[in-house]
Amino acid sequence: MSKYRRAAKVDLNQGTIIEALRTIPGVTVQTGHDDLLIGFREKTYWFELKSARAVSKRTGEVNESEKKKSQKILESTWAGHYSIVSSLDEILSQIGITREK
Repeated sequence: MSKYRRAAKVDLNQGTIIEALRTIPGVTVQTGHDDLLIGFREKTYWFELKSARAVSKRTGEVNESEKKKSQKILESTWAGHYSIVSSLDEILSQIGITREK
């Protein structure tokens, strides 16, 4: 086994979501931290981003089978904000930004 970590897989929707977030005044985005760290109004939000194919058509939520064991543990034990999402709208909702449709 190599001592060097391989780059994490990037979901197809990540680039578009990051681009959109960076256009919002007051929002900062940092990548490479399982997937996104977002700063907004002096708070930090930690998001794991999954592709749309990982979402249940029935519930609209990320399927449990698509989450790694470590992600499930973080989701249930992390004292700060940590959430597994699949869309820009989910992120905006959780950080308190509403978009006009």
